[in-house]
Amino acid sequence: MSDRLAVYTTVYPGVEQYLPSWYRSVLAQTDRDFDLWIGLDSLTPKAVLQASGAEPGSINFITSQHGSPGQIRENAISLLVDEYASVVFVDSDDLLYPTRVESARKGLDDHDVVGCALRIIDETGHDMGITFGQTIEEQFSSLLIRYNIFGLSNTAYRNDVLRWCLPLGDGCEIVDWSLVTRAWAGGASLHFDQQPQMAYRQYSTNIARVLLPFSARHVLAATERVIGHYRCVLESEFPVTGTCVDVLRPAYDRALLFHRKVNESNRTLSSYVAELNQLTPRYVWWWCVAHPDLEHIWRN
Repeated sequence: MSDRLAVYTTVYPGVEQYLPSWYRSVLAQTDRDFDLWIGLDSLTPKAVLQASGAEPGSINFITSQHGSPGQIRENAISLLVDEYASVVFVDSDDLLYPTRVESARKGLDDHDVVGCALRIIDETGHDMGITFGQTIEEQFSSLLIRYNIFGLSNTAYRNDVLRWCLPLGDGCEIVDWSLVTRAWAGGASLHFDQQPQMAYRQYSTNIARVLLPFSARHVLAATERVIGHYRCVLESEFPVTGTCVDVLRPAYDRALLFHRKVNESNRTLSSYVAELNQLTPRYVWWWCVAHPDLEHIWRN
């Protein structure tokens, strides 16, 4: 097994325009003792090399003949854990700060899973003056039952933890949240670096939206995905067990109730979205679903 780190990302149609700047940020790392791996989702190695400007042989590719986005990522992870002691995850439309790999390696000296804050940029790369995940007040055990800050853009895992978290199951869509939930439930040591080590690109069409304003469509789509996440970690081939179920099951039931209420009444949904967009935002993933400050709207 290699002492070098694996740095992994997935590419997909539409990301090509961001690959040149992303690849330059990979080359600018202060810690270069890593191998770069790319999982291909409907793109060819030739297309990625042309778009990024990378030389042949500088990138290792993992090709999946079929599968959902989640299955493509799971297949790549299952291959990398047999070759490397640790894996650093990054997104191919984001930008790595020069110390991203260095800081991940240092964090993994003492922890099983490490994440870092993200500086949010817009589609053009303009810094929006917002940092994702920097003001976390809850313990991870409280936060992870309803939100996520450990993405496949800003984390690194030791291989034994990743191996223990697999398989995710065919219906797993939110791979990052499922992985860290299973790691936490299994007793892994988690750490989150409050210093940003990535620039995180936000779009008007983001699946995991964190910026205001939210629309009714965003809230409904996010709720469906959150329910799918709970189903994945509680009812899949590899379910979370033990005492963690005692806190995850009520969160699942709460999301199901919220889903039913906002789908039964357009008035409830409209009122919820209107008040949600007046709240001080939390820069974590999935905070728009069943917000605790708005229970007076959707529990009645």
